[in-house]
Amino acid sequence: MQQQVEETIEVIRPALQADGGDIVLKEVDEATGIVKVTLVGACGTCPASDQTLKAGIERIMRDRVDGVTEVVAV
Repeated sequence: MQQQVEETIEVIRPALQADGGDIVLKEVDEATGIVKVTLVGACGTCPASDQTLKAGIERIMRDRVDGVTEVVAV
């Protein structure tokens, strides 16, 4: 699961970087399916970052990686 999450982040990363931000993977809990990330740069201070995280990143992760239940910002 860790490798699939890392590969999916590489797919998502260019869109975030185009807006001046980025994403850093902190932890993948394979038992619970929770992926912990930190949004940095413009994404870290953006008022819409919660929506980006849930409606964008989490949706893509759940679609591409079996077992992912949630993506949370830390």
